[in-house]
Amino acid sequence: MTDSDPSRPARPAGPPPPTPAAAAELFGSRLAAAERFTALLATAGVERGLIGPRETGRLWERHVLNCGVLAEVVPEGADAVDVGSGAGLPGIPLALARPDVRVVLLEPMERRCRFLQEVVAAVGLEEQVSVLRGRAPDAGIGPEGRRFGVAVARAVAPLERLGAILLPMLQPGGVMLAMRGSRILEELQDARGSLGNQGWHPVDVVVCGEGRVDEPTRVLRAVRSSQLSRAEGRKGRGDGERHDGRQVRRTARDSRRSREVDRDQPTRGQSRST
Repeated sequence: MTDSDPSRPARPAGPPPPTPAAAAELFGSRLAAAERFTALLATAGVERGLIGPRETGRLWERHVLNCGVLAEVVPEGADAVDVGSGAGLPGIPLALARPDVRVVLLEPMERRCRFLQEVVAAVGLEEQVSVLRGRAPDAGIGPEGRRFGVAVARAVAPLERLGAILLPMLQPGGVMLAMRGSRILEELQDARGSLGNQGWHPVDVVVCGEGRVDEPTRVLRAVRSSQLSRAEGRKGRGDGERHDGRQVRRTARDSRRSREVDRDQPTRGQSRST
C-alpha cells in the first residue's frame, strides 16, 4: 500500500462492509473492536491512502479475516513484531484474535505510525500493542537489542531478502511467519537454499483458516536455527582469524621482549653481580 499524496484531495471513503459470521467465531468477545478497526480502515484508512477505495467492500475477507487467522500458528504467549505494519495488517487482527500475544507494530513512515497509534487507542489495545517508528533492524531491535519470539510480515519483500531482514530480530528458535500469495510454493522453491544458508530451519508452508474463511491464508513458516548460519559462521571465522593473527604477532613480540629482559635479569636465587 502507498500513502496518498498530501497535495491531492482526500479519497472518498465508503461505509464499512457488513460483518461476516466468521468474524464472530474468530474474534469472539473482541468482535466489536474488530468492527471498529474495519470501520477505521474503510474511512480514515482510505482517506489517508493506506487502503485502496476498491478494497472497502472486501475488507473483512481480504484483509481483517485473512490476517486474523494467522493466530492459528502463533505460539502461546508470544512476543511478536509486525514488520512494515502499514495499516496494522496483520498485527492488529492478530492481536485482536489472540489476547495472549503482545505485538509491536514496526513502521518507518511517520503518518502511518500516527494512524496506527489512533487505531490502537480506538480499539482498546494500548496494553497489548505498541507502535514503533523505524526500520528493521532498528533501535531496540536486532543484534544489540530486543529479540522477538515471532516476526510477522505481509507482502514486505522477496523471501530471500525478508529472511535476511528478520533473522537478527528473532531469538534462536523464533518463528518467521510470512503471508504470501498463490505463488508461495514457487517462491519457496526459489528461496529455500538461501533461507537455509541464512539460518532458517525447518521451513514449510502452512494454510490458515481452512473451513473458517472463504479464502484461506498461505503462510511461509520458518524457524531461526540455534546454530550459526553459514554467512554468520564465515564472518565469525574471518574475525577469529584476524584476531588470532594479531594475537600471534603480539605474542611473538612480547616473547622477544621477555627474552631480552631475561638476559639482563638474575636467575632466581642469584644476585646481580656488580
